[in-house]
Amino acid sequence: MKRFKKNKDKPTISRAEALQCTPVKNIDVTETRLDGGETLLTYTVTVRPWFVGLAKRLGGASDGTHLKKLQLDQLGTDVWDLLDGRRSVRSIVAQFAQRHRLHSKEAEVSVTAFLKELGKRGLIGLK
Repeated sequence: MKRFKKNKDKPTISRAEALQCTPVKNIDVTETRLDGGETLLTYTVTVRPWFVGLAKRLGGASDGTHLKKLQLDQLGTDVWDLLDGRRSVRSIVAQFAQRHRLHSKEAEVSVTAFLKELGKRGLIGLK
């Protein structure tokens, strides 16, 4: 049985370098403010070709893209609002900790996890 190995050639950056990066919003993401102050993000996802072919065989029409929505809670909305393309992750964490009266380490863990999830979905990039 062949075992899967993790890709060790993947470049990694240090914690300090990651905190110096500047998160930038994807320009293709549409944001809508909801009544409760929350934010609804709408974005398109490209569907894999084999899935498009399967959908066509089953009678569905698909052009290879799918519209997805993500509703951010109040804390997520606060972080999203801090993403202006000029602030570093470190300054976003500091402002988030100050606004919500959190310990800096607790704020760093939660904000960086949130930014990582947004990055996986393609909603932000780091420069």
